[in-house]
Amino acid sequence: MGKDKAVKTPTNNREFSKDFLLLCRLAEMGACRNTIKISTTALAKETGLSQQSTSRRLISLERKGLIQRAVTKEGSLIRISRDGEEYLRRIYLCLRSIFEEKPFSIKVEGKVFSGLGEGAYYVSKEPYRKQFIEKLGFDPYPGTLNLKITDDRESIKLRTELDAYPGIKIEGFKNKDRTYGPVKCFHAILDGRERGAVVFAFRSHYGRDVLEIISPICLRERLKLKDGDKVSVEIFLY
Repeated sequence: MGKDKAVKTPTNNREFSKDFLLLCRLAEMGACRNTIKISTTALAKETGLSQQSTSRRLISLERKGLIQRAVTKEGSLIRISRDGEEYLRRIYLCLRSIFEEKPFSIKVEGKVFSGLGEGAYYVSKEPYRKQFIEKLGFDPYPGTLNLKITDDRESIKLRTELDAYPGIKIEGFKNKDRTYGPVKCFHAILDGRERGAVVFAFRSHYGRDVLEIISPICLRERLKLKDGDKVSVEIFLY
């Protein structure tokens, strides 16, 4: 699995509104897909801010890693960074879940494959296991069900959306031998009936097209699965 990176949102309400206003306007102008060229004077007119405020806000967004910017004599070359996109996406998904008036979830399908055996090793570690029981509400079977999403576009979309949510944080720990990193989890339902959770390690041998799933039971046995079988998963973001 790829690296999960939480996008920090400002805790100050005025700071948040200023960041959002300018970033949203830049996105509307196409800065998510392309690098745009615009002067601070023109951008100030677009947002209703003063030129000085616009300049300060661009510097702030750049320092926070939400935009990439190069200043030229003709104006600034600006593109919203991946962190900036995730910042906007998090707000969008939050609003979407509010107006849908129901817990927001994502449905995806993947093919079962045999993993590297890491799942059983990590899940059985007592500091992880205690947190799974406390935060997920079940004692996980010592192993993971591994699913590969076959549609590349679907896997990129899924991970982008999941990266935008904080999920359920399982803290890392140290022992005398090594350090174990944090894990992010989301509650899930498999094939519409079996309870589980999708887990994302911050460091993993798998790519972004792979889902690792834990459950209180052995999912392979319960669902009578073999390598290559397709499984549907509903992932709950809250």
